[in-house]
Order: sequence, then structure tokens, then C-alpha cells
Amino acid sequence: MNIKEYIKQWAESYKTDLTENIMPFWMEHGWDKVNGGVYTCLDRNGSLIDSTKSVWFQGRFAFICAYAYNNVEKNPMWLEAAKSTLDFIEKHCFDENGRMYFSVTAEGKPLRMRRYVFSETFAAIAMSEYALATGEQKYAERALQIFKDTQRFLTTPGILAPKFEESVQLQSHSIIMILINVGSCIRKVINDPKLTEQIDESIAKLKKYFIHPEFKCLLETVGMNGEFVDTCMGRTINPGHCIETSWFIMEEAKQRGWDKEITDMALQIFDWSWDWGWDKQYGGIINFRDCRNLPSQDYSQDMKFWWPQTETIIASLYAYLATGDDEYIYKHQRISEWTYAHFPDTEFGEWYGYLHRDGTVAQPAKGNLFKGPFHIPRMMIKAYSLCQEILNKE
Repeated sequence: MNIKEYIKQWAESYKTDLTENIMPFWMEHGWDKVNGGVYTCLDRNGSLIDSTKSVWFQGRFAFICAYAYNNVEKNPMWLEAAKSTLDFIEKHCFDENGRMYFSVTAEGKPLRMRRYVFSETFAAIAMSEYALATGEQKYAERALQIFKDTQRFLTTPGILAPKFEESVQLQSHSIIMILINVGSCIRKVINDPKLTEQIDESIAKLKKYFIHPEFKCLLETVGMNGEFVDTCMGRTINPGHCIETSWFIMEEAKQRGWDKEITDMALQIFDWSWDWGWDKQYGGIINFRDCRNLPSQDYSQDMKFWWPQTETIIASLYAYLATGDDEYIYKHQRISEWTYAHFPDTEFGEWYGYLHRDGTVAQPAKGNLFKGPFHIPRMMIKAYSLCQEILNKE
């Protein structure tokens, strides 16, 4: 393989696919030019299935529009869509205590509040990316405020409803890993020591509590001191989630001049998670595994969702950038060939989100409250940038 030519071809493919397929699909069918914000519950052809708006995706969409503007093409429509969505967020998506809803109506009336703070994390990275695009410091300051509010919600007893009864003491991988990325995004536009402190704390927690060498994995749920909990939930490995975590850590390692300890940790997570996730029979990254190889409890355990594939594409390029090891290019080739053979919809554009284990389509909708314009365009933007870095390094 001529790696330089291979990377060049993928760089062009990511840019073309983003600008001619993914972004136009969501600009035409998702962006709500009447109320502001974005619809994500779209059928295969882009027609609206449900006008309920995912608040997660208001932040995610605004982030993607600004992120694409900053890294791929200075398209003024993308910046306009980002601003429209940020205005919708500020007007409709916060309650009187600064917490964000999970879903609202098309016009912005609250529908549901959940115990999670992911809406806040995505709003924060959207504000920071828009600040980077426009130079408007008020958005950077708003991003930092939302970030600090999120930290407060997580650490103040009584603000977030408990997931389990008081006797159950567990901690989850998901919010710890996402705060690495949030801190990294906001730090580009505003300097505050709490951002790097959060990144350091998250990486330390992952290393101390969630990495379990005896199973060669990073677990989704552990006890408060990292104890292995021998239940279906405690044994769960989410390979896509772990791979996403690995590139978040690689990004921080690069920021620190490829700090060896952090780089090695990220590569170990990626390598282990690939081994758990790659489906040797059909290809692609599988949803869930049990660290004891017992049957996984989740109903979608053997399906192929869109987002673990996109995170693996990013992580394999990051790992090659970090190491120069051709093995990561071959991993990129394997995941890319499988992903692009099964997920893109060549008739109506965009990608399917949910496949059976063998790669056949489980349902053809292009979006819902959980799938929308985030993982796929983020992958294309990030992968395009990584390809440029690899080519410049060669």
C-alpha cells in the first residue's frame, strides 16, 4: 500500500462527502428556519417523522456547523445555522436553575428533563466552537459558564436525581470521558485552569478505576473505588465508547507533545477495544460485549450502530499519527471498507444508523432523538484534519 496516496484519497473523500452529502442533507431537511434549531427525527428521504427536538442535538448541530466552518470550508450558511441554533438553545432549552432539558417541542416548549447533563456538555462545545469561528468572546465565556455549571450539577448532592437506590454506589465511564473532550474544546477559546484540571482528573479516574487489565478492557461501570462489579451491567464493555475515549486521550496527548504515559494509555485502550469490538465473522464494531464472555444483556448487543464505526475511523488515524505504525492504517482500511460498504444511503444521501450484525439495514430512518448530525460529520471533519496532519508529517 502507498500510504501517502491512501491518505490523500481519504482526505478528499471526507471533504467531498461532508460538503456534498452530509451537510446539504441536514441543511435542507433538518435545519428549522422558522423556529431555529434542528429537527433530527427524519425518515430515509429526509421527511419529518416527529417534530420533537432533541436538546442534545441542538448543541451537537451548532457545534458541527461551526466545526465544519472552522476546519473544512468557510460556508456562511453553516455559520448562520450555528447561530440560529445557539439562539434557540438560549431561548428555550434551559430551565430557571440553568439545567437543560432533554427534549422540547418544535417551538421550544419543554417536554422532558432527564438526570443526565449531556445536553449541557454539547451546548458548551457548541458555544466554544462558535466563539472560535467568530471571535465573539461572549460565546467563549458562556461555554465556560455552562461547563462550570455542569461540574456543579455533578458534584452537588440533590441536584441530579439518583439513577439507583442509595445503597447502590457505582460510577459511570460516560460522563468522565465526555468531560475530557469538553475541556479540550473550550480551552481553545478561553484560558481557565479548571479546564485542564478536569481533563487531568478524568484521565486519572479512567486509569485508576475503569481500566481493568485482568480483562484487557475499559469497563463502562465500576464501584466507587474501581471495584469490579460481577453483574451484567458491571461486566459490560462498550467498544465504540472506549474507542471514542481513546482518541479523546490521544488528542490531549498530542496537545502535550505526545506525552508518553498518556499516549500509551490511549493506545492500550484502543487496541483492547478493537479486539473486543471487531466482529471477526461479519466485520464492523459490535455494540456490547461481556468481559467474561457471558451473554450480553442489552437487546442491541450484536447490532452495528453508526457511531462506533465513525469513532474507530478517527481513532485509527490518530493512532497512526501518534506512532507511524502501519498496523493502524490497516485497521483504518478494514473499518472504513466495512463502514462505507454498509452505512451510506446511495439513493437518498446521508447514512443509515442501525444495522443487524450481518450489515443489513434494521431500520432506514436517518435520525431520531439520538442519531442526527454529529458523529458522522464530526468523523469526516476530524478525519480530514488528521489526514492533513499525517501528510504534513510524512
